[in-house]
Amino acid sequence: MKPYKFIISGGGTGGHIFPALAIASELKKRFDDASFLFVGALGKMEMEKVPAHGFSIKGVWIDGFQRSLSLRNLMFPIKLLVSLFQAYFILKRFNPDIAIGTGGFASGSLLIVAQWLKIPTLIQEQNSYPGITNKILARRVDKICVAFSGLERYFPKEKIQLTGNPIRPEIQNIMVQSQAAKLFFGLKGTQKTLLILGGSLGARRINELVADHVSFFKAEGYQVLWQCGSLYYEKYKDLSQEGVRVVPFVAKMDHAFAAADLIISRSGAGTLAELCSVAKPVILIPSPNVAENHQYHNAKALSANDAAVVIEEINLNQNFKTAFKKLSNSPSLLLEMHRQLKHLAKPDAAKVIVDQIEELL
Repeated sequence: MKPYKFIISGGGTGGHIFPALAIASELKKRFDDASFLFVGALGKMEMEKVPAHGFSIKGVWIDGFQRSLSLRNLMFPIKLLVSLFQAYFILKRFNPDIAIGTGGFASGSLLIVAQWLKIPTLIQEQNSYPGITNKILARRVDKICVAFSGLERYFPKEKIQLTGNPIRPEIQNIMVQSQAAKLFFGLKGTQKTLLILGGSLGARRINELVADHVSFFKAEGYQVLWQCGSLYYEKYKDLSQEGVRVVPFVAKMDHAFAAADLIISRSGAGTLAELCSVAKPVILIPSPNVAENHQYHNAKALSANDAAVVIEEINLNQNFKTAFKKLSNSPSLLLEMHRQLKHLAKPDAAKVIVDQIEELL
């Protein structure tokens, strides 16, 4: 039998790119002689991230439709048409056995043409509220892999497989012990540690919250590992002190999760998949500046299962201290949250998704 050919598209944000890479890596393990080609949007981060992980990528000329009035929207129909032609020629030359999409406008163009060409298609939706691309594609794809239950409201029920979101292998199997991880960051090995996560660039409102509450956290018995983001490091680096470690970026996230006793975080889908896997109690502060407010919907899906505390940015001043104290000072709540996060975890998501791909093959 000839080696399989896989074409994969997902981009625009890390939330689309990293699941695509995780799926490709699992496919490569299972089919070591297979050929792979990624398709992304020209000028977007996938054009750098994918080659850095050893995969080839082709770019198409496509951009998202702006939700505010923008001259860029006038170009959208032209870009869409061009990207469809580009996707057609890419597919005809590569001749894949299956096309896989993880979201983003480039994946829309590619999978629409793959459907026209009768190539089997599979999409993976990371969020509890699907993006517009996957909503459009869902009507004609063969399989839909989802990370949250209840998506039959948006997708054909018979096509849905609950698989979870793929996570990084080092998070799936954390080897470092808590005390050693705390010492790695220059913190006390036996003191309770609060981990703050706002994404690689940082989250302005979370950083403001932490800056205003450093003394409060210390009074509550916590030392703080604060990943403030590269955009905000210069502003907050001088708040580093005994018991407070301010860093722009955390390269060893396995160590950060191992060090944490309690976490404050945004609620992107990939982050939540990792939080479920590590099962550390968490306060989620969804970003209000994302498409379809999907971070809020993701966070509420966890809180509905008693797996997280959710506080919207607009309510932080009023509710944060009370919520933090209630959670931090209740061992039973902390233990229940740990149990529920573990219950929701899908550490083998990449393998289950590849099982679905293998069925289509």
